[in-house]
Amino acid sequence: MSVKSVFMLFSIFVVFSCIGKPSKEEKPSGLKSITKEAVTEIIKKVNGYWQTTHPKHGNAFWHPAAYHIGNLEAYKVTGIEAYKSYSLQWAEENQWMGAKSTNPQNWKYHYGETDDFVLFGDWQTCFQVYIDLFLLEPDSIKIRRAIEVMEYQMATPQNDYWWWADGLFMAMPVMTRLYKITGNEQYLNKLYDYFLFARDLMYDDESALFFRDAKYVYPKHKTNNGLKDFWARGNGWVFAAFPRVLEDLPQTNPHREEYLYIFRSMADAILKSQQPEGYWTRSMLDLKLAPGPETSGTAFFTYGMLWGINNGVLDELTYLPVVEKSWNYLIHSALQPNGKLGYVQPIGERAIPGQMINIESTADFGVGAFLLAAAEMLRYSESKSIASDR
Repeated sequence: MSVKSVFMLFSIFVVFSCIGKPSKEEKPSGLKSITKEAVTEIIKKVNGYWQTTHPKHGNAFWHPAAYHIGNLEAYKVTGIEAYKSYSLQWAEENQWMGAKSTNPQNWKYHYGETDDFVLFGDWQTCFQVYIDLFLLEPDSIKIRRAIEVMEYQMATPQNDYWWWADGLFMAMPVMTRLYKITGNEQYLNKLYDYFLFARDLMYDDESALFFRDAKYVYPKHKTNNGLKDFWARGNGWVFAAFPRVLEDLPQTNPHREEYLYIFRSMADAILKSQQPEGYWTRSMLDLKLAPGPETSGTAFFTYGMLWGINNGVLDELTYLPVVEKSWNYLIHSALQPNGKLGYVQPIGERAIPGQMINIESTADFGVGAFLLAAAEMLRYSESKSIASDR
């Protein structure tokens, strides 16, 4: 049965589904020791190490931008001004732009790291950061380029802008955030149009997971052991995209329930592939392909599940035990005493047999993913504290 058919059935019976948070009598027992103060100290440790060891700012490509997305979430929950200042300096040094070509006739959207690839989603990730900084302190210069680029893109007839799974995280939230600011419904209409292309290209109904791109679709591509090849970080990007979209998507949007349906379906599939130690392996269904822990995918999954719990979208009784194990992995195995975050797979697009990652393997996007998860953990701890005071 296709996702379209399943979604139609789901829509009919959605009024009977139980999607709220557990009642007081059903509260799970995990993570009782987690406090706002404890999580804040972890955020300060991880982010302090990163910013101290990276005083110079990088360009506005996807991986520095992914860090700054997490950094600003850390700012929102801690109020530490140094975090906002760090992202503000990065944005100013990059002139509030992604790829910097000013000639639309040269703009491209397939893979490219040069300034002509303005329409490539990896160069649009930075717009999320600029928009967040605008929402904190409005100034039109911060979002001028984002609006210019996205409105040009929406005026084109193409809908195949998001041809790789990562692109959903990189660009989907840009469109809902710009809708929130402008009220222009075209952002939401084009969002769904582009998402349909990505869904039909990469989403596997049976597994409720996304292939990284068309090269990896089964059975054309198989792992060395003949299995479907679902990359953990690739699915982490997708899973983490939905919360950032749903936060700004109107409750009345006709496609909201479909986004929620796929998000919940992915959550169930992700739950089933978690390892006893709390992490996810790089190949989610072929544990022998690239065994061992991986932090970036694990952090994105933790973020998505915590957001779902915090917002009544995922059942707390079901998903909190999963989060408890993954959080314990993140803070006790991946995190070093000095604040360095390890076991992050380097930049790539798949699980690579024989590729070695260890406690020294770190990256900006991995830290960003961790900070997203930590910010949601802090929000969870605050909600539990408020509930216990009543």
